[in-house]
This record gives sequence, C-alpha cells and structure tokens, in this order.
Amino acid sequence: MERILIVEKLKIIISSILKVDNLMMNDTISAKDVEGWDSLSHMVIITEVEKFFKIQFKLKELNKLTNMGNLISLIELKLN
Repeated sequence: MERILIVEKLKIIISSILKVDNLMMNDTISAKDVEGWDSLSHMVIITEVEKFFKIQFKLKELNKLTNMGNLISLIELKLN
C-alpha cells in the first residue's frame, strides 16, 4: 500500500476516534499536538489501526513511536 493511502486511512481513523474534523497530518505530529489524544484514545487508535490494516504491533515497536511519521513507516514495514 502506498504511503499516501496509509496517511489518508490514518487520518480517517484518528479523526473518527477523536471527533476532529480538520486533523492536520504530517510526519512530525504527535499525540501531544492533538486535542483529545490521551492514553486511552491512543490505545483505541492503535487497536483500530491494527484491525484496519490487519497487522499487529509488538509492545517494543509501540514504545519506539514518537510521531506520525514513525507510525506510518512501521505500518509500511508490516504491510510489505
């Protein structure tokens, strides 16, 4: 799957969970940059991402994520 499609799907998933209409997506955005993105919503987002892309993250992979770019790259890696 192309990176741009991953970004679009992530935007839909995250916007839906956080109920945000105009989520600005870029590689440097992180949870602290988005209102309502707390630890609980983070786990819901990760669960929905795993379901949608039919992948599973390991805890050590999740612990290394610092921003959206890292998440997108990890999804790309798991899909390839």
